Amino acid sequence: MKKGRRFAALLMLISAVLTVALSGCSGDRAGTASEDDISNTPAGLAINVGLAKDLDDSLDPHKTVSAGTKEVLFNVFEGLVKPDSDGNLIPAVAESYVISDDRLTYTFTIREGILFHNGDPVTADDVIYSIKRCAGMLEEEPEALVTAFSVITDVYAEDDRTVVISIASPDLEFLSYLTSAIIPEGYTDQATAPVGTGPFQFVSRSAQENIVLKRFDEYWGEKPEVTDVTFKIITQDTIVTSLRSGAIDLCAHLTPAQAAEVSGQFDIVKGGMNSVYGVYLNNSVEPLNNVEVRRALCHAINVEDIMALVFDGEGTPVGSSMYPAFGKYFCEELTGYYEYDPDKAMQMLADAGYPDGFDLKLTVASNYTQYVETAQVVVEQLRAVGVNAEIEMIDWGTWVSEVYANRNYEATIVDFDASTMTARALLERFTSGYAKNISYFSDEEYDASFAEAISATTDEEQIAAYKRCQEILTEQAANIYLMDMPDMVAIRSDLEGYEFYPIFVVDLSKIHVKAE
Repeated sequence: MKKGRRFAALLMLISAVLTVALSGCSGDRAGTASEDDISNTPAGLAINVGLAKDLDDSLDPHKTVSAGTKEVLFNVFEGLVKPDSDGNLIPAVAESYVISDDRLTYTFTIREGILFHNGDPVTADDVIYSIKRCAGMLEEEPEALVTAFSVITDVYAEDDRTVVISIASPDLEFLSYLTSAIIPEGYTDQATAPVGTGPFQFVSRSAQENIVLKRFDEYWGEKPEVTDVTFKIITQDTIVTSLRSGAIDLCAHLTPAQAAEVSGQFDIVKGGMNSVYGVYLNNSVEPLNNVEVRRALCHAINVEDIMALVFDGEGTPVGSSMYPAFGKYFCEELTGYYEYDPDKAMQMLADAGYPDGFDLKLTVASNYTQYVETAQVVVEQLRAVGVNAEIEMIDWGTWVSEVYANRNYEATIVDFDASTMTARALLERFTSGYAKNISYFSDEEYDASFAEAISATTDEEQIAAYKRCQEILTEQAANIYLMDMPDMVAIRSDLEGYEFYPIFVVDLSKIHVKAE
């Protein structure tokens, strides 16, 4: 790292820590009782946000895996473009861009005067470094961190503020991947002390306790009203008490029961989780490697009962690996493809050679109440058709390493989002050669349809190919698809401005005090 940048980053970090320390001495917010709340002062608005799990992932935006980490880092990092709450891609680090007629050349003009959180100006070299790092075009990062960037053939600067990206073949979704964070060239501490260009800058992180951000006052765009943010690590069983006591001011991803308990004290904002929630199956282990067994399991699950018992009737059923916010790609007709029919499920199991059922381990991250409660319902429904399913509860960090990374599991319950707002992000994970193919699903027609989708030159061709991918996943019962879960957010009654995005983020830049 450049010496000047290291020194500047150190000064910024010291300054931020002193600011938080001093603000913590000025007294609690009126009407709350928590001693460690960041106080509100006449100069700004400080809020505490509840997180139901620690960020046990890298804070490096190009390497983070967990959706929970990404939703926090959304406030810290920006790409050349970024999404808005309507799903549009708007200029961010780049103030404008031009795409050539043949869709092979993307020319970006870097926003004038834009700064990193360490005070350094964003340069063309920083942009080139960030893109090449994600594409695996650097000696120190030879593996692509964004697989879609494998199509890049060159990245270069035309001048100090103009960066050109060339790709080998047209890609209708390529621009969406340019939401990947722009970071300072040569800065080596992103994993623990991230530096970006977003409306909030990183201050500190205390394992199992909190993540602290503060408003970046040199932000190029509209300044947030919120000046200080503490993400407090809490457990699912303390969400309600933390809200009621005033220890936290905002908490997303509540269950309907939790939302009902605090609705008199907090405003409740409702939306969709914008993810595909399901029972994911390891297609490589017996007897789940038998498609008829997987189809039988699909018939054994009553999605309406899960919605009623776990989500108070909220949520939107799905039939494949796509959620409704992706309107043009979403295959509503696949919902209900496997009707609930336990008798048919038992007959199919018998025909597949399992008249007495089989044992199944259902591994679930214990820190998510909805995962655990869904698992309990699923276990009872499977037992009704002779499948002896047992729940194995593990912490989230273990789930990420053992289930997601190592794929050492039989069945699990989780939801997957599309962090880049592309259908590709949801469907690529089931291609046979993909390293993050959690289900070990393998189908030649699926691979061919996916390849057709990403090489499509018209929107109509791409939609048709992606829909065929979804049909194959459903027909082959790759997993048991359940729903797009409801997302309920509790926000302090004097605040407003929370917006849902088509992706899994918590945007704090628009939170403000209600006008009197």
